[in-house]
Amino acid sequence: MPTRKKSAGSRPRSKPHQSALGRRLITGLGQAVAHARGELELPDYTVAVPEHIDIARVRKAMGLSQRAFARRFGLDVTAVHAWEQGRRRPDRAARILLAVIAKEPEAVRRALAA
Repeated sequence: MPTRKKSAGSRPRSKPHQSALGRRLITGLGQAVAHARGELELPDYTVAVPEHIDIARVRKAMGLSQRAFARRFGLDVTAVHAWEQGRRRPDRAARILLAVIAKEPEAVRRALAA
């Protein structure tokens, strides 16, 4: 009796291995679809931009001079000096950056590293 050959398509398939990223993507897509259907309310947040930041206190807590602080975070040293002396007020974008520096300076350093 002749031996019957199995076709490639009849081979039992093993479940493909999913990476952590793959699982997160699939979960996220499922949440996006559920949100679009109105079945899921996604969390949101409000950004609170500080009106005032004590730049000198933040800088001194890091043990940095005005020049070193400015260089580390890509700021203009004359602006840092003027902010600390109260002659100028940081604009909205600068206040946001300064707030992040105050809470997560290493994250800013990593983001700005060449």
